[in-house]
Amino acid sequence: MNETEREMPVGTLLGLSRDPKQCGSDVLAFVGDGVFGLLVREYLASRSNAHAGQQHSRAVAMVRCEAQADYMKIIEPHLTEEEQGVFRRGRNYHSSHTPRKNVAAYRIATGLEALFGYLYLSGRTERMRELFSLCTNDDNVKCEM
Repeated sequence: MNETEREMPVGTLLGLSRDPKQCGSDVLAFVGDGVFGLLVREYLASRSNAHAGQQHSRAVAMVRCEAQADYMKIIEPHLTEEEQGVFRRGRNYHSSHTPRKNVAAYRIATGLEALFGYLYLSGRTERMRELFSLCTNDDNVKCEM
């Protein structure tokens, strides 16, 4: 095993290496959007045999910015100082694509996505799953099962 292979985070699918502390909040949120969406899809697929159209509708409900903002309220008390900083960086990122409706929820959702992107790129998938499981407590899930 060469030196580069040892430095790669074990938690990423491709095993590619990039220090997430060097990534912009927009990049972290971009990655986190995909990661959170995949977690939602895996969660839904493991809990129901509904057809793909129904699963998609449920997934959309769970990844909407309002739902993600609600999830952030649940997990925020459980965050470390480092994780809170990543969330704040993502939340405070000013995008040229901010919807006119519910700007506050959009920014909070961006912070949540940045956090999940950061954890994923850091190879901290167990911590990511732990936080996601807080969101998917049956009382917290924003979709019809």
